[in-house]
Amino acid sequence: MSDELKDKHGTTGHEWDGIEELNTPLPRWWLYTFYATIVWGVIYTILYPAWPLVNQATSGLLGFSTRAQVEQEITAMAETNAAINQQLVDSDLTQIAADPELNQFAVSSGGAVFRTWCAQCHGSGAAGAVGYPNLLDDDWLWGGDIEEIHYTVTHGIRNEEDADARYSQMPAFGADGLLDQPQIRRVVNYVMSLSGEPQDPTLVAPGAPIFAENCASCHGDDGTGDRDQGAPDLTDAIWLYGGDFDTLMQTVTNSRFGVMPAWSERLTEAQIRAVSVYVHGLGGGE
Repeated sequence: MSDELKDKHGTTGHEWDGIEELNTPLPRWWLYTFYATIVWGVIYTILYPAWPLVNQATSGLLGFSTRAQVEQEITAMAETNAAINQQLVDSDLTQIAADPELNQFAVSSGGAVFRTWCAQCHGSGAAGAVGYPNLLDDDWLWGGDIEEIHYTVTHGIRNEEDADARYSQMPAFGADGLLDQPQIRRVVNYVMSLSGEPQDPTLVAPGAPIFAENCASCHGDDGTGDRDQGAPDLTDAIWLYGGDFDTLMQTVTNSRFGVMPAWSERLTEAQIRAVSVYVHGLGGGE
């Protein structure tokens, strides 16, 4: 370090291995910019919401609110789509697909509704999960045409919110003492034989009369199910909770009781129709 620079600027007092740090001033343009940001920050906190209080933040002199801005945009969009939403409500469900413009709107709007309200259970791609139906296949507990889907979305399944909710209840054959464990093992092996390989083939024949006496009234004599009761088809190897031996033992012993909300309490009729059209068009609709 030259003595000239040292005499001109002085040092900060820091030294490393004989190298001293000059006390070189910051460029004036940088200082002025820094001071301007401070002034701007003070003005901003006066004009806009900034300082957090106990229940809310200071509102600012301009009264600006991002929440109010979003509400205005939502209202404006609702007004823009009011006519086509009304058309969607007024149209026969079975005829929506025949109107390209209305169907395109329903699919687009329904997709947004699905991703907001339904994807948490059925998955973003609608492939479902354990206990949550896959909406991409053609296996439906209560029916897969557009009107049945609309009814299911509107009223839900086994909920306490809607008196018209779809309702069915499988007995807990083991927990309620209707069947003992050897009988359950027999009927489970019989059920597994309807769509694949049983765990113990020797128990299939003894399980058939147990199935006929306890299960056929809902699932049918051939095990193909009954949509009026929401009883699943046991012959197609599609399982809501799993089709392995241990899972089926658990199902027959303790039963299952999946619940779907009644979306009429949360969505408008236009939104329900839109998401029904969207689900119907995913590939499994009838």
